[in-house]
Amino acid sequence: MKVILIALGIGLFAGVMAGLCGVGGGIVMVPAFVFFLGMEQKAAVATSMAVIVPTSLMAIARFSQAGLVQWNIFWPTAIGAVLTAWLATGWLRKLSNEQLTKIFAVLMIAVGITMLIKKS
Repeated sequence: MKVILIALGIGLFAGVMAGLCGVGGGIVMVPAFVFFLGMEQKAAVATSMAVIVPTSLMAIARFSQAGLVQWNIFWPTAIGAVLTAWLATGWLRKLSNEQLTKIFAVLMIAVGITMLIKKS
């Protein structure tokens, strides 16, 4: 029961972040799954990707109603992301959890620094 409550809390926070900032999977769920639920990095990534599907569907419905989705940008971006995600899942299986964690950490640091120094 404790695990379910923790997972629900992670989902609630990830949903808020997805709705407000367009993030939730990688930035919120992956680290939370690792730290709070003790998942290995690979399982955390895979579980996060699975949770993103219903999260994204709900957000798309709401954002579409508001006229905020730019479909001309959506389609080419989605095609590129789907194709490379298929390739990247193969790479993930070949990496150790330690290597994957380091790649993830470097990415988060780089994105964070870029966002801090970039002028709006």
